[in-house]
Amino acid sequence: TLYQRGRLSPVLTPLSRPIRQVLRHEEFEEGCKATCNGPYDGKWSKTMVGYGPEDNHFVAELTYNYGVGEYRLGNDFLGLTLVSSQAVSNAKKMGWPLKEVTAGVFEAEAPGGYKFYLEDKEELRQDPVLKVTLGVSDLQKSVNYWSDLLGMKIYEKDEEKQRALLGYADNQCKLELKTVGGAVDHGTAFGRIAFSCAKEELLDIEALMKKENQKILTPLVSLDTPGKATVQVIILADPDGHEICFVGDEAFRDLSKVDPNGDRLLDDAMAADGSDKWFAAQKMKKASA
Repeated sequence: TLYQRGRLSPVLTPLSRPIRQVLRHEEFEEGCKATCNGPYDGKWSKTMVGYGPEDNHFVAELTYNYGVGEYRLGNDFLGLTLVSSQAVSNAKKMGWPLKEVTAGVFEAEAPGGYKFYLEDKEELRQDPVLKVTLGVSDLQKSVNYWSDLLGMKIYEKDEEKQRALLGYADNQCKLELKTVGGAVDHGTAFGRIAFSCAKEELLDIEALMKKENQKILTPLVSLDTPGKATVQVIILADPDGHEICFVGDEAFRDLSKVDPNGDRLLDDAMAADGSDKWFAAQKMKKASA
């Protein structure tokens, strides 16, 4: 899940050495009723990582299902683009494979096959995450959905390259839509894009989608996080089935506070996870999603 805040702090600071950090880590004993961890019923965890607090940074949510050993990637999520010469330098120092796709832009592949694009330059950005790219089957149809229905501003549209760039604010991470030349395949590793907005807007979003006969995957529902705030969410699907979550900002602001123990909680959870040893002892493989 990729979270984008609905509003940002105006303060910009030089990011000569951006550090991706664990913002919080949470464990759950059973599957989410809004399928936050995918269509799985077992124990799972989520780890929020970003370059700064969720109030004013784009954040990636990494979900781990304890009983699942592998996922099949589709062509729905095409990559995350970062503006960071430090990231390029780090990759080179670590011997991480990089492929220069255009001048100064390198492609890297994260574990699991997820694509990252690293722009080798510095910029006075509050957040190095420039854009997230999703595959679509019909560019105009998708642009209409995200702009006319969801209210995003169109920043760029290139018919020749079959791509468009949209967003809610000039200083926020952008959403890039790119035609894949056929149907969008979500594989089994798909996630969702999430935005926070005022709680009262959730009912308006739900009413609009019903009026326009658009798909609502999860009607407005309250989700609990153990020991933390209960948040309200509604989950939609665009014309290609990309999942879109809108979450009530007031409760989410409380839920999404940076946890100084996030790193330790993640380390403890990984140390306590004996599933690999158990499956090996049983001479079994974890299930494929």
